[in-house]
Amino acid sequence: MADPKGFLKYVRETARRRPVHERVGDWLELYTDFPKEKLRTQAARCMDCGIPFCHSGCPLGNIIPDWNDLIYRDRWADALDRLHATNNFPEFTGRLCPAPCEAACVLGINQEPVAIKQIEWSIIDRAFEMGLVHPTPPETRSGFTVAVVGSGPAGLAAAQQLNRAGHTVTVFERDDRIGGLLRYGIPDFKMEKHVLDRRLRLMEQEGVHFRTSTNVGVDITAEELRAGWDAVLLTGGSTVPRDLNVPGRNLRGIHFAMEYLAQQNRLNAGDPVPPQQRIDARGKRVVILGGGDTGSDCLGTAHRQGAAEVYQFELLPRPPAARTLEFLWPNWPFILRSSHAHEEGGRRDWSINTTGFSGENGHVITLHGERVEFVSSPDGRKQMRPVPDSAFTLQVDLVLLAMGFVHPQHEGLLNALGVEYDSRGNVKTDRDYQTTVPGVFAAGDMRRGQSLIVWAIAEGREAARGIDRFLTGSSQLPLAGARLTLIP
Repeated sequence: MADPKGFLKYVRETARRRPVHERVGDWLELYTDFPKEKLRTQAARCMDCGIPFCHSGCPLGNIIPDWNDLIYRDRWADALDRLHATNNFPEFTGRLCPAPCEAACVLGINQEPVAIKQIEWSIIDRAFEMGLVHPTPPETRSGFTVAVVGSGPAGLAAAQQLNRAGHTVTVFERDDRIGGLLRYGIPDFKMEKHVLDRRLRLMEQEGVHFRTSTNVGVDITAEELRAGWDAVLLTGGSTVPRDLNVPGRNLRGIHFAMEYLAQQNRLNAGDPVPPQQRIDARGKRVVILGGGDTGSDCLGTAHRQGAAEVYQFELLPRPPAARTLEFLWPNWPFILRSSHAHEEGGRRDWSINTTGFSGENGHVITLHGERVEFVSSPDGRKQMRPVPDSAFTLQVDLVLLAMGFVHPQHEGLLNALGVEYDSRGNVKTDRDYQTTVPGVFAAGDMRRGQSLIVWAIAEGREAARGIDRFLTGSSQLPLAGARLTLIP
């Protein structure tokens, strides 16, 4: 333990967000720098618990008390090694993960939890500034080749692990740049793309090969894929969005969230977008359907584009403000969460069911909705029913559907490979992440369904271990959260 009384002496502090009036005028990251001395006092709040529940809260099993102690002792290189031992990309999770580790922190039972996410983010960014992060290519090559289809966090994590095991890895991406959801789904104000590019350069220096603008299943057939590589890993994500089957859905001005977010990311990168194809909220009344992180990303983007008004509707009821008996510590609590985008403006409402749209000259102008309530059925399940006399209309110019994703795209590569699907339509695998087709593996959202970036990285690491074992008969790659030899 860094300081036995640290949790009594110091209160939780994290980096401050830039002022609203400043940040809505640009696409830069939200947070200011966090001073080094404050980082030490935040690390000192960690109690190095006998049973560190933060480990179980983290899908990667990050060895959090260790790097807290090392930061307190100003041992940055050792802290970086401990962090990288379980997490390939702490600069991604430090910015984008909702921090289930903090929800499981023992200190959080009766006061604010340790600022784990802030410490993680600071370790990796300061390590890059100090020149401590270097490429680590393998000493020898195994002679085996692996194709990774999809360059999101699961694919990148698996590629790095497999490369470190000595295999020759090629990552395929159908878009023109590597990164998948990290590149085109995450707004720059949450993670500027130079952070992603910095890591990709390291991976290239380590020997990972990237092939962009390659639609596997079209440009390379399933047969060519299986014949050309010793193993294949599918990490294409959960890409089929949940749609809204209501009258007027096909009117112009109604778009999926990922169409909107990806286009803005391309614009920020300097890519040309024809004016007639622009999805622009400037001066418009915008409605976002969906109350999750993607909806929040749309909200922040609409603010920066100059929307006149923004509404965010959620079908489910408003969550409670604090933990309830169903979500006791150390479980992840289902509570009301407000993001930076909500701080910037907009109106939120819950228990809203959209029943249709009407338009003029083929463009949406009105949303039709109603309030709903959830009541218990005889079998104990909740059922949704309309609230009498609650129907309403709302003038709209732009509607963004941010209601999540249902499963990966089956048509094309997956069906051509002949993989089987589970009951939710995701790719079915065994415990080693191998599909029903020998030598073909799957990981990330394509396998587990829509989830968190930290789960994607964990899945990529575990799939890499399964592939390594498939190719060589055993694997020395670490399990998720495996505790390595302690630094003295």
